[in-house]
Amino acid sequence: MRVTVIRNADIVVAWDKDSQSHIYVKNADVAFENGKLTYVGTGYAGAADTEQDGRGFMVMPGLVNIHSHPASEPLNKSILDELGSPGLYNSALYEFMPIIRPDAEGAEAAWKVAYAELLKSGVTTLADLSVAHPSWIDLAGQSGLRVCITPMFRTARWYTKNGHVVEYEWDEAVGEKAMAQALEMVDAAEAHPSGRLFSMLCPAQIDTCSEGLIKESYAEAQRRKIPWQIHAAQSTVEFHEITRRHGVSPVQWLEQLDVLGETSIVSHGIFLDDYPRNSWHTRRDLDLLVETRTAVAHCPTVFMRRGIAMRDFGRYLRAGVRLGIGTDTYPHNMLEEMRHVGYVARMMAENPRTVTSGEIFTAATVGGADLLGRDDIGRLETGCNADLVLVNLAHPMMRPGYDPIRSMIYAAAERAVDTVYVGGEKVVEKGQCLTIDFEQAAEDLHAAQQRTVQRAPQEDWAKRPVTAYAPHSFSGLA
Repeated sequence: MRVTVIRNADIVVAWDKDSQSHIYVKNADVAFENGKLTYVGTGYAGAADTEQDGRGFMVMPGLVNIHSHPASEPLNKSILDELGSPGLYNSALYEFMPIIRPDAEGAEAAWKVAYAELLKSGVTTLADLSVAHPSWIDLAGQSGLRVCITPMFRTARWYTKNGHVVEYEWDEAVGEKAMAQALEMVDAAEAHPSGRLFSMLCPAQIDTCSEGLIKESYAEAQRRKIPWQIHAAQSTVEFHEITRRHGVSPVQWLEQLDVLGETSIVSHGIFLDDYPRNSWHTRRDLDLLVETRTAVAHCPTVFMRRGIAMRDFGRYLRAGVRLGIGTDTYPHNMLEEMRHVGYVARMMAENPRTVTSGEIFTAATVGGADLLGRDDIGRLETGCNADLVLVNLAHPMMRPGYDPIRSMIYAAAERAVDTVYVGGEKVVEKGQCLTIDFEQAAEDLHAAQQRTVQRAPQEDWAKRPVTAYAPHSFSGLA
């Protein structure tokens, strides 16, 4: 097989076994063959079929995004930015998100837009939480990404008839059928010829899944030795609903179902029993997450839009909670998400020292890899997959460059991402996605959003046009 060498990179973010940490290595080389890293360090003297000049670049591991909704979220752009139900604690989950949904064609465009955005922001591995769709596996395979196919399924749908009460329509048969379809998607992912697709099980939300579906899906994930993820502690509405039904917090309900553990991921995990607005009487949830080694997928952007935030990322880290980072919403820009992780944590803690950029970068790389049960991604170490990113250190937004990781997270973001490899295959070059026609996908998504806006009143309890709850910034577009 052909050996590719990136030679004389100004900086390589390498993995140090002794400290179990990323470290900066100056003037270093990175070599890979057959999709695997064969050398990371200085003075590479081995064979080289292809050489890339690394001068002026930082080589870093590809980012690992553990929670994302590519099939739906890109279509919400410019509609949900300032939208939340005042009668439902400013969440948009229950009244508006069921209305603003893409059709089948729009979902394909959304996937392509999200996948391209992720690649362009340095993501090489993605946990894709979507619903079963006949084109999903093909789109994931064509993207060039390493995709954890995570089909969501549930027993009930939520809805509101008045904007301040959430109701649930239950159907056990629908939940069982959806889980069966999810397992078929999981099997297809694991058998994909690219070798880049793997899987996770995801009963969608703690409040929309029956006790049986939650326990059954967890048992199936354990049997298959794959991770398991569920949305929980993600809203005030959900916290009140679970305490009303069961008399315990969402995290404690998962404990009673015996589904917390090292292979379990709680999506969001914001509304713990000590969250101030909950005013609950126990203070056990954070300790439960630590004791059971249950992980949390942290996605600050979607919540900060509505004045909601985890309390706080640094506190969870210091307690010993295993954490990864996901984009969840549009734009699917992992570097901007990492910036928001830092800013929101410091604001909530009222302390600029609550979390460091190194800790954020670690959560977005080896942290996410650990949550997905992978030790071959998220780090630049011999034997790992050749999933790597070249960042242009000479980009004006990277200057001055006292600390390149901080310059990338807090200033340059995706603008400085030049080249991305997944499994040794180049998928981004000079900032352009090679596997997806990003511009055409964006145009297709725009058309899909227009179709959604036209049919939205039919899905709305109040039969309102979208402009009634998401007015334009200025008059003149109606």
